[in-house]
Amino acid sequence: MSLVRSVKLRVAAGNAKPGPAIGQALGPLGVNMAEFCKQFNAATEPLFHKDVPLSVTLNAMSDRSFTFNLKTPPTSWLIKQAIGMEKGPGRPNLATPTAYIAPEVVYEIAQIKKQDEILQFTPLKSVCRSVIGTCRTLGVAVREVEEDEDEKPEEAAV
Repeated sequence: MSLVRSVKLRVAAGNAKPGPAIGQALGPLGVNMAEFCKQFNAATEPLFHKDVPLSVTLNAMSDRSFTFNLKTPPTSWLIKQAIGMEKGPGRPNLATPTAYIAPEVVYEIAQIKKQDEILQFTPLKSVCRSVIGTCRTLGVAVREVEEDEDEKPEEAAV
């Protein structure tokens, strides 16, 4: 039983169905799609709400068996959920922020992301910086909640 290949997928929690999206990734590996969907849904149902997008690394073995590792939801999805944003901006790195997020929320998102195996030994401060970088690409500025919501951030004088 040796590793044939690893595949990265993005699947909604508790909602994996044997369809074209999963089939194109798993079919060539000889992995039983129905069995993967059954095991994935059973593993994600108690942990996440339905339809939360999750990254999954599936390791296909030579005897057609498999293992998979779940990761936390994408940072951009967590940020959009926290501020109630439906969709990201058309252009990344906007000069004027479209929304604001509190530093406490950034900290909470960083704690969630720190649960990923790859970030386990990364300092929390670095994970927070990464979350702030993702906020910038979404056009979201980090600021304290006490400020007025209608107030725009001060622009630097030239």
